[in-house]
Amino acid sequence: MTADRPDRSPGLLYLLGEARAPLEAAALLPALPSLMSAPKGDGHHVVMIPPFGAGDAFTTVLRAYLGRMGYTVHKWGRSEILAFHRMHTIAVPRMREVVEEAGGPVSLIGHSLGGIYAREVARVDPDNVRRVITVGSPFAGDLKSNIVWPVYESVTGTRIASIPDDVMERLNEPLPMPTSAIYSRTDGVVSWFACIDKEAPMAENISVPGSHVGLLHNPAVLYVIADRLAQADGVHEPFAPENWTRHVASTGPWRRTKDAP
Repeated sequence: MTADRPDRSPGLLYLLGEARAPLEAAALLPALPSLMSAPKGDGHHVVMIPPFGAGDAFTTVLRAYLGRMGYTVHKWGRSEILAFHRMHTIAVPRMREVVEEAGGPVSLIGHSLGGIYAREVARVDPDNVRRVITVGSPFAGDLKSNIVWPVYESVTGTRIASIPDDVMERLNEPLPMPTSAIYSRTDGVVSWFACIDKEAPMAENISVPGSHVGLLHNPAVLYVIADRLAQADGVHEPFAPENWTRHVASTGPWRRTKDAP
């Protein structure tokens, strides 16, 4: 199926729904047996990039879970991500530090703005990136299709309107390595339509119910991430919901390309 709805910021009702994030986190404990039934990891290295305005503490639960599942998980280990120019000065060198320690390609996971950085770091240095997973990351379409862009402009001094057209077009292009875009249609912070990829051999979009703030503490998200990371290097088999995930996750749709009817 192809998505054709316009980009727009979430409405007030969805924003108020962000208050359910603590309930999503509370579901982690009863969901633990199901989470531990996910495919086990092969020990490869994973870098977790936090969202705008947050640090490594925000990713603690996911990192702990992936560590239990058999991965070598790295903190971002840097101050919060800000303007795009820091991708080359902060993000790429950090990724290469982990690559040197790992002795080979690493997987990148990013939440919200962290996912945009994960994609662009992978685009800059694809040979060192095994897999990219974005979680509620508005990398496609209008970068103002969220409620935090005025804060982003104020803090970073970067005006979204000043970002060159070629950079915006690049953000919308699929990556050459396996990529999973996890999103929620009830996201109260960013437009879900801005969080999905175009159709491509190595790309997939996976929908889960949940709030934006609570995504990294959402049992469905944790399971999907573990399932995606468990694939062999260079292998991309689309996510196939089974067992309990059939009730909480689904695949699709795709973004409509510019030349599509």
